[in-house]
Amino acid sequence: MTDTGGNRRVLVVGLGIAGIATAVRLIQVGWEPVLVERAATRRSNGYFIMLFGTGAASARRLGVLESIGDRGGPRLVAYEVNRAGRRSPGVSPASLSGRPRVILRGDVERGLFSALPPEVEIRYSTVPTRIVQDEAGAEVTLHDTASGTTVTERFDLVVGADGMRSTVRRLVFGPEEFLHPLHYMIGATVLDEPLAGLAQHDGPVLAEPGRSAWIFPFLDHPPSLLFSYRTADIDAEFTRPPIDSIRAAFAPQRPGPFLESLFERFEQAPEFLFDSVHQVKMPRWHRGRVVLVGDAAWCLTLYSGMGASTGIAGGELLGTMLQRHPDDLPGALQAWETRMRPFIETQQDGALVTRRLFTPHDRKEQIMRTGMLRLMNSPVIGAAMNKIMANGRDMRAKNLDIAAA
Repeated sequence: MTDTGGNRRVLVVGLGIAGIATAVRLIQVGWEPVLVERAATRRSNGYFIMLFGTGAASARRLGVLESIGDRGGPRLVAYEVNRAGRRSPGVSPASLSGRPRVILRGDVERGLFSALPPEVEIRYSTVPTRIVQDEAGAEVTLHDTASGTTVTERFDLVVGADGMRSTVRRLVFGPEEFLHPLHYMIGATVLDEPLAGLAQHDGPVLAEPGRSAWIFPFLDHPPSLLFSYRTADIDAEFTRPPIDSIRAAFAPQRPGPFLESLFERFEQAPEFLFDSVHQVKMPRWHRGRVVLVGDAAWCLTLYSGMGASTGIAGGELLGTMLQRHPDDLPGALQAWETRMRPFIETQQDGALVTRRLFTPHDRKEQIMRTGMLRLMNSPVIGAAMNKIMANGRDMRAKNLDIAAA
Protein backbone atom coordinates (compact mmCIF):
# COMPACT_ATOMS: atom_id res chain seq x y z
CA MET A 1 0.00 0.00 0.00
CA THR A 2 1.28 3.47 -0.89
CA ASP A 3 1.36 6.32 1.63
CA THR A 4 0.31 9.45 -0.21
CA GLY A 5 1.44 11.85 2.48
CA GLY A 6 3.84 14.73 1.85
CA ASN A 7 6.69 13.44 -0.27
CA ARG A 8 10.25 13.75 0.99
CA ARG A 9 13.14 13.59 -1.42
CA VAL A 10 15.66 10.75 -1.14
CA LEU A 11 18.79 10.05 -3.18
CA VAL A 12 19.43 6.34 -3.73
CA VAL A 13 22.96 5.66 -4.95
CA GLY A 14 23.24 2.33 -6.76
CA LEU A 15 20.83 0.56 -9.08
CA GLY A 16 21.44 -2.94 -7.81
CA ILE A 17 19.19 -5.20 -5.75
CA ALA A 18 19.44 -3.25 -2.48
CA GLY A 19 19.06 0.13 -4.19
CA ILE A 20 16.01 -0.76 -6.27
CA ALA A 21 14.32 -2.60 -3.39
CA THR A 22 14.83 0.43 -1.16
CA ALA A 23 13.43 2.77 -3.80
CA VAL A 24 10.36 0.58 -4.33
CA ARG A 25 9.60 0.53 -0.61
CA LEU A 26 10.26 4.24 -0.11
CA ILE A 27 7.80 5.05 -2.88
CA GLN A 28 5.22 2.93 -1.07
CA VAL A 29 5.64 4.96 2.11
CA GLY A 30 5.51 8.35 0.45
CA TRP A 31 9.10 9.27 -0.40
CA GLU A 32 10.25 10.59 -3.76
CA PRO A 33 13.43 8.82 -4.85
CA VAL A 34 16.07 9.92 -7.32
CA LEU A 35 18.26 6.97 -8.33
CA VAL A 36 21.81 7.41 -9.61
CA GLU A 37 23.96 4.67 -11.10
CA ARG A 38 27.64 4.70 -12.00
CA ALA A 39 27.14 2.48 -15.07
CA ALA A 40 25.91 3.89 -18.36
CA THR A 41 22.92 1.53 -18.47
CA ARG A 42 21.05 -0.79 -16.15
CA ARG A 43 23.03 -4.00 -15.81
CA SER A 44 20.90 -7.11 -16.22
CA ASN A 45 23.61 -9.77 -16.06
CA GLY A 46 24.69 -11.70 -13.01
CA TYR A 47 25.59 -15.12 -11.74
CA PHE A 48 23.82 -17.81 -9.74
CA ILE A 49 22.17 -16.73 -6.50
CA MET A 50 19.57 -18.13 -4.11
CA LEU A 51 16.61 -16.34 -2.60
CA PHE A 52 15.92 -17.67 0.88
CA GLY A 53 12.82 -17.13 2.99
CA THR A 54 14.07 -13.78 4.29
CA GLY A 55 14.21 -12.28 0.82
CA ALA A 56 11.16 -14.09 -0.51
CA ALA A 57 8.94 -12.66 2.26
CA SER A 58 10.04 -9.10 1.52
CA ALA A 59 9.82 -9.61 -2.25
CA ARG A 60 6.24 -10.86 -1.83
CA ARG A 61 5.23 -7.74 0.11
CA LEU A 62 6.95 -5.53 -2.45
CA GLY A 63 4.87 -7.26 -5.13
CA VAL A 64 7.80 -8.67 -7.12
CA LEU A 65 8.21 -12.30 -6.01
CA GLU A 66 6.38 -13.84 -8.95
CA SER A 67 8.15 -11.65 -11.49
CA ILE A 68 11.49 -12.75 -9.99
CA GLY A 69 10.51 -16.36 -10.69
CA ASP A 70 12.39 -19.56 -9.89
CA ARG A 71 14.77 -21.48 -12.18
CA GLY A 72 15.29 -24.40 -9.78
CA GLY A 73 13.50 -27.55 -8.78
CA PRO A 74 14.03 -31.12 -7.62
CA ARG A 75 15.39 -32.18 -11.03
CA LEU A 76 18.62 -30.26 -10.47
CA VAL A 77 21.42 -32.70 -9.61
CA ALA A 78 24.65 -31.84 -7.83
CA TYR A 79 27.60 -34.21 -7.65
CA GLU A 80 31.30 -34.09 -6.87
CA VAL A 81 33.84 -34.72 -9.60
CA ASN A 82 37.62 -34.96 -9.62
CA ARG A 83 40.06 -34.04 -12.39
CA ALA A 84 39.88 -37.53 -13.81
CA GLY A 85 36.11 -37.23 -14.17
CA ARG A 86 35.15 -39.67 -11.41
CA ARG A 87 31.83 -38.74 -9.81
CA SER A 88 30.51 -39.05 -6.26
CA PRO A 89 27.27 -37.83 -4.64
CA GLY A 90 26.95 -34.16 -3.76
CA VAL A 91 24.34 -31.81 -2.32
CA SER A 92 22.26 -29.49 -4.49
CA PRO A 93 21.66 -25.95 -3.15
CA ALA A 94 18.08 -26.33 -4.37
CA SER A 95 17.53 -29.09 -1.82
CA LEU A 96 18.38 -26.98 1.22
CA SER A 97 15.84 -26.36 3.95
CA GLY A 98 13.09 -23.98 2.93
CA ARG A 99 13.66 -24.74 -0.75
CA PRO A 100 15.34 -21.44 -1.67
CA ARG A 101 14.64 -20.08 -5.13
CA VAL A 102 17.48 -20.78 -7.56
CA ILE A 103 17.81 -17.77 -9.84
CA LEU A 104 20.16 -15.40 -11.61
CA ARG A 105 21.03 -12.05 -10.09
CA GLY A 106 19.53 -10.38 -13.14
CA ASP A 107 16.18 -12.05 -12.41
CA VAL A 108 15.94 -10.23 -9.09
CA GLU A 109 17.01 -6.88 -10.50
CA ARG A 110 14.54 -7.13 -13.39
CA GLY A 111 11.70 -8.10 -11.06
CA LEU A 112 12.39 -5.18 -8.74
CA PHE A 113 12.93 -2.74 -11.59
CA SER A 114 9.54 -3.63 -13.07
CA ALA A 115 7.93 -2.40 -9.83
CA LEU A 116 9.34 1.12 -10.21
CA PRO A 117 6.80 3.60 -11.60
CA PRO A 118 7.83 4.93 -15.03
CA GLU A 119 8.06 8.49 -13.71
CA VAL A 120 10.83 7.67 -11.22
CA GLU A 121 13.94 9.67 -12.05
CA ILE A 122 17.00 7.53 -12.84
CA ARG A 123 20.34 9.08 -13.79
CA TYR A 124 22.96 6.83 -15.30
CA SER A 125 26.70 7.54 -15.53
CA THR A 126 26.32 9.56 -12.33
CA VAL A 127 28.32 9.43 -9.09
CA PRO A 128 28.30 11.51 -5.90
CA THR A 129 31.50 13.45 -5.28
CA ARG A 130 30.58 15.42 -2.15
CA ILE A 131 28.01 15.07 0.63
CA VAL A 132 27.50 17.82 3.23
CA GLN A 133 24.81 17.55 5.89
CA ASP A 134 22.99 19.92 8.20
CA GLU A 135 19.94 19.57 10.43
CA ALA A 136 17.53 20.16 7.53
CA GLY A 137 18.98 17.90 4.85
CA ALA A 138 21.96 16.64 2.86
CA GLU A 139 23.58 18.59 0.05
CA VAL A 140 24.98 16.25 -2.59
CA THR A 141 27.22 17.09 -5.52
CA LEU A 142 26.59 14.71 -8.42
CA HIS A 143 28.93 14.27 -11.36
CA ASP A 144 27.69 13.06 -14.74
CA THR A 145 30.66 11.13 -16.13
CA ALA A 146 29.15 11.00 -19.62
CA SER A 147 28.61 14.73 -20.10
CA GLY A 148 31.19 15.97 -17.62
CA THR A 149 28.64 18.18 -15.89
CA THR A 150 28.18 18.60 -12.15
CA VAL A 151 25.12 19.64 -10.11
CA THR A 152 24.50 20.12 -6.40
CA GLU A 153 21.09 19.24 -4.95
CA ARG A 154 19.44 18.84 -1.56
CA PHE A 155 17.80 15.70 -0.26
CA ASP A 156 16.05 14.75 2.95
CA LEU A 157 17.87 11.40 2.99
CA VAL A 158 20.75 9.71 1.15
CA VAL A 159 20.83 5.92 0.79
CA GLY A 160 24.16 4.40 -0.16
CA ALA A 161 23.46 1.12 -1.91
CA ASP A 162 26.55 1.28 -4.11
CA GLY A 163 28.22 -1.98 -3.27
CA MET A 164 31.21 -3.32 -1.40
CA ARG A 165 33.49 -0.45 -2.47
CA SER A 166 30.87 2.20 -1.72
CA THR A 167 31.58 5.80 -2.68
CA VAL A 168 28.90 7.03 -0.26
CA ARG A 169 30.61 5.16 2.58
CA ARG A 170 33.95 6.80 1.77
CA LEU A 171 32.47 10.29 1.49
CA VAL A 172 30.48 10.15 4.72
CA PHE A 173 32.27 7.68 6.98
CA GLY A 174 35.79 8.61 5.93
CA PRO A 175 38.78 6.70 4.58
CA GLU A 176 38.85 4.14 7.37
CA GLU A 177 39.13 0.65 5.94
CA PHE A 178 35.91 -1.26 6.58
CA LEU A 179 36.72 -4.07 4.15
CA HIS A 180 37.83 -7.26 5.88
CA PRO A 181 39.51 -9.65 3.42
CA LEU A 182 38.82 -13.36 3.58
CA HIS A 183 41.86 -13.97 1.31
CA TYR A 184 39.80 -15.71 -1.33
CA MET A 185 39.15 -14.83 -4.98
CA ILE A 186 36.14 -15.58 -7.15
CA GLY A 187 35.64 -15.74 -10.88
CA ALA A 188 32.05 -16.10 -12.10
CA THR A 189 30.19 -16.02 -15.38
CA VAL A 190 26.99 -17.29 -16.97
CA LEU A 191 27.57 -19.68 -19.84
CA ASP A 192 25.76 -19.28 -23.15
CA GLU A 193 25.14 -23.02 -23.44
CA PRO A 194 25.57 -26.15 -21.29
CA LEU A 195 28.95 -27.82 -21.11
CA ALA A 196 29.57 -30.62 -23.57
CA GLY A 197 28.66 -33.97 -22.12
CA LEU A 198 26.51 -32.54 -19.33
CA ALA A 199 22.73 -32.51 -19.11
CA GLN A 200 20.82 -29.27 -18.53
CA HIS A 201 20.21 -30.16 -14.88
CA ASP A 202 23.77 -31.34 -14.04
CA GLY A 203 25.73 -29.43 -11.38
CA PRO A 204 29.24 -30.88 -11.01
CA VAL A 205 31.57 -29.56 -8.30
CA LEU A 206 35.33 -29.94 -8.24
CA ALA A 207 36.60 -29.10 -4.74
CA GLU A 208 40.24 -29.37 -3.68
CA PRO A 209 42.18 -27.87 -0.77
CA GLY A 210 42.22 -24.11 -1.32
CA ARG A 211 40.28 -24.10 -4.61
CA SER A 212 37.05 -25.17 -6.23
CA ALA A 213 35.04 -24.96 -9.44
CA TRP A 214 31.25 -25.07 -9.44
CA ILE A 215 28.66 -25.44 -12.15
CA PHE A 216 25.26 -24.16 -10.98
CA PRO A 217 22.50 -25.50 -13.23
CA PHE A 218 19.07 -24.04 -14.02
CA LEU A 219 16.07 -25.83 -15.47
CA ASP A 220 15.46 -23.24 -18.19
CA HIS A 221 18.79 -21.47 -18.70
CA PRO A 222 22.44 -22.37 -19.39
CA PRO A 223 24.44 -22.83 -16.19
CA SER A 224 26.52 -20.43 -14.15
CA LEU A 225 30.22 -21.10 -13.56
CA LEU A 226 32.09 -20.18 -10.38
CA PHE A 227 35.78 -20.46 -9.51
CA SER A 228 36.79 -19.87 -5.90
CA TYR A 229 40.29 -20.09 -4.50
CA ARG A 230 42.48 -19.06 -1.60
CA THR A 231 45.29 -16.53 -2.03
CA ALA A 232 47.96 -15.08 0.22
CA ASP A 233 48.41 -11.98 -1.96
CA ILE A 234 45.18 -10.39 -3.19
CA ASP A 235 46.91 -7.56 -5.03
CA ALA A 236 49.00 -9.98 -7.08
CA GLU A 237 45.85 -11.65 -8.43
CA PHE A 238 44.93 -8.44 -10.28
CA THR A 239 48.31 -7.99 -11.98
CA ARG A 240 47.51 -10.44 -14.81
CA PRO A 241 44.49 -11.48 -16.85
CA PRO A 242 41.87 -13.15 -14.63
CA ILE A 243 42.05 -16.47 -16.46
CA ASP A 244 45.81 -16.59 -15.85
CA SER A 245 45.29 -16.08 -12.12
CA ILE A 246 42.60 -18.77 -12.06
CA ARG A 247 44.79 -21.24 -13.96
CA ALA A 248 47.68 -20.54 -11.61
CA ALA A 249 45.46 -21.21 -8.60
CA PHE A 250 44.76 -24.74 -9.91
CA ALA A 251 48.39 -25.43 -10.87
CA PRO A 252 50.76 -27.20 -10.97
CA GLN A 253 48.72 -30.37 -11.53
CA ARG A 254 47.40 -30.97 -15.02
CA PRO A 255 43.80 -29.76 -15.21
CA GLY A 256 42.30 -32.71 -17.07
CA PRO A 257 39.51 -32.41 -19.67
CA PHE A 258 36.73 -31.23 -17.35
CA LEU A 259 38.65 -28.44 -15.63
CA GLU A 260 40.29 -27.38 -18.90
CA SER A 261 36.85 -26.99 -20.47
CA LEU A 262 35.84 -24.68 -17.60
CA PHE A 263 38.96 -22.57 -18.09
CA GLU A 264 38.22 -22.22 -21.79
CA ARG A 265 34.59 -21.25 -21.26
CA PHE A 266 35.51 -18.62 -18.69
CA GLU A 267 38.17 -17.18 -20.99
CA GLN A 268 35.69 -16.99 -23.87
CA ALA A 269 32.89 -15.42 -21.82
CA PRO A 270 31.99 -11.89 -22.98
CA GLU A 271 31.11 -10.87 -19.41
CA PHE A 272 32.46 -12.15 -16.11
CA LEU A 273 33.12 -11.18 -12.51
CA PHE A 274 36.61 -11.48 -11.07
CA ASP A 275 37.15 -10.06 -7.60
CA SER A 276 38.50 -10.59 -4.12
CA VAL A 277 36.18 -11.71 -1.33
CA HIS A 278 35.60 -9.26 1.54
CA GLN A 279 33.09 -8.64 4.25
CA VAL A 280 32.19 -5.08 5.24
CA LYS A 281 32.17 -4.55 9.00
CA MET A 282 31.22 -1.16 10.46
CA PRO A 283 30.33 0.03 13.97
CA ARG A 284 27.27 1.80 12.53
CA TRP A 285 25.52 2.04 9.17
CA HIS A 286 24.02 5.52 9.41
CA ARG A 287 25.33 8.98 10.11
CA GLY A 288 23.05 11.99 10.12
CA ARG A 289 20.87 11.82 7.02
CA VAL A 290 22.93 9.15 5.28
CA VAL A 291 22.36 5.41 5.60
CA LEU A 292 24.07 2.45 3.95
CA VAL A 293 22.14 -0.62 2.77
CA GLY A 294 23.21 -3.97 1.31
CA ASP A 295 26.83 -4.69 0.42
CA ALA A 296 27.82 -1.08 1.15
CA ALA A 297 26.94 -1.69 4.80
CA TRP A 298 27.52 -5.36 5.46
CA CYS A 299 28.71 -7.34 2.40
CA LEU A 300 28.12 -10.96 3.41
CA THR A 301 30.06 -12.49 0.47
CA LEU A 302 28.53 -14.98 -1.94
CA TYR A 303 29.51 -17.78 0.44
CA SER A 304 26.57 -16.77 2.65
CA GLY A 305 23.98 -17.09 -0.12
CA MET A 306 22.12 -14.20 1.53
CA GLY A 307 23.28 -11.10 -0.32
CA ALA A 308 20.12 -10.70 -2.38
CA SER A 309 17.80 -11.65 0.49
CA THR A 310 19.32 -9.17 2.94
CA GLY A 311 19.44 -6.44 0.30
CA ILE A 312 15.70 -6.75 -0.35
CA ALA A 313 14.77 -7.17 3.31
CA GLY A 314 17.01 -4.33 4.43
CA GLY A 315 15.47 -1.97 1.89
CA GLU A 316 11.94 -2.96 2.82
CA LEU A 317 12.54 -2.63 6.56
CA LEU A 318 14.15 0.80 6.10
CA GLY A 319 10.98 2.07 4.46
CA THR A 320 8.85 0.53 7.18
CA MET A 321 10.83 2.27 9.93
CA LEU A 322 10.68 5.60 8.11
CA GLN A 323 6.92 5.20 7.89
CA ARG A 324 6.70 4.24 11.55
CA HIS A 325 8.75 7.30 12.63
CA PRO A 326 7.57 9.94 10.11
CA ASP A 327 8.88 12.95 12.06
CA ASP A 328 11.95 11.39 13.61
CA LEU A 329 14.56 10.47 11.02
CA PRO A 330 17.31 9.68 13.56
CA GLY A 331 14.89 7.48 15.47
CA ALA A 332 13.82 5.68 12.30
CA LEU A 333 17.39 4.96 11.23
CA GLN A 334 18.38 3.80 14.69
CA ALA A 335 15.34 1.52 14.96
CA TRP A 336 16.16 0.05 11.55
CA GLU A 337 19.78 -0.62 12.45
CA THR A 338 18.94 -2.02 15.88
CA ARG A 339 16.70 -4.60 14.25
CA MET A 340 18.96 -5.47 11.32
CA ARG A 341 22.37 -5.64 12.99
CA PRO A 342 22.06 -8.87 15.05
CA PHE A 343 20.56 -10.58 12.01
CA ILE A 344 23.38 -9.42 9.73
CA GLU A 345 26.07 -10.41 12.22
CA THR A 346 24.59 -13.91 12.31
CA GLN A 347 24.76 -14.05 8.51
CA GLN A 348 28.36 -12.84 8.44
CA ASP A 349 29.40 -15.49 10.95
CA GLY A 350 27.52 -18.13 8.98
CA ALA A 351 29.31 -17.17 5.77
CA LEU A 352 32.64 -18.12 7.33
CA VAL A 353 31.26 -21.59 7.97
CA THR A 354 29.60 -22.13 4.59
CA ARG A 355 32.80 -21.00 2.87
CA ARG A 356 34.18 -24.40 3.86
CA LEU A 357 31.50 -26.02 1.71
CA PHE A 358 32.31 -23.79 -1.26
CA THR A 359 36.08 -24.01 -0.94
CA PRO A 360 37.87 -26.05 1.73
CA HIS A 361 40.78 -24.07 3.10
CA ASP A 362 43.22 -26.96 3.40
CA ARG A 363 43.51 -30.72 3.43
CA LYS A 364 41.86 -30.97 6.86
CA GLU A 365 38.80 -29.04 5.75
CA GLN A 366 38.70 -31.07 2.54
CA ILE A 367 38.51 -34.33 4.52
CA MET A 368 35.80 -32.90 6.77
CA ARG A 369 33.83 -31.67 3.77
CA THR A 370 34.03 -35.06 2.05
CA GLY A 371 32.89 -36.83 5.19
CA MET A 372 29.96 -34.48 5.66
CA LEU A 373 28.78 -35.01 2.07
CA ARG A 374 28.93 -38.78 2.51
CA LEU A 375 26.83 -38.56 5.66
CA MET A 376 24.32 -36.22 4.04
CA ASN A 377 23.85 -38.68 1.18
CA SER A 378 23.38 -41.63 3.50
CA PRO A 379 19.72 -42.80 3.38
CA VAL A 380 19.27 -42.90 7.16
CA ILE A 381 21.89 -40.54 8.58
CA GLY A 382 21.30 -38.02 5.79
CA ALA A 383 17.66 -37.54 6.71
CA ALA A 384 18.59 -36.90 10.34
CA MET A 385 21.37 -34.49 9.37
CA ASN A 386 19.08 -32.54 7.06
CA LYS A 387 16.55 -32.20 9.86
CA ILE A 388 19.22 -30.98 12.27
CA MET A 389 20.52 -28.47 9.71
CA ALA A 390 17.02 -27.23 8.96
CA ASN A 391 16.52 -26.42 12.64
CA GLY A 392 20.00 -24.99 13.09
CA ARG A 393 20.70 -21.35 13.85
CA ASP A 394 22.11 -20.54 10.42
CA MET A 395 19.30 -22.03 8.35
CA ARG A 396 16.57 -20.64 10.58
CA ALA A 397 18.15 -17.20 10.18
CA LYS A 398 18.18 -17.52 6.38
CA ASN A 399 14.42 -18.04 6.46
CA LEU A 400 13.59 -15.47 9.15
CA ASP A 401 11.21 -12.73 8.03
CA ILE A 402 13.32 -9.96 9.54
CA ALA A 403 11.34 -7.19 7.80
CA ALA A 404 7.90 -8.36 8.95
CA ALA A 405 5.82 -5.53 10.39
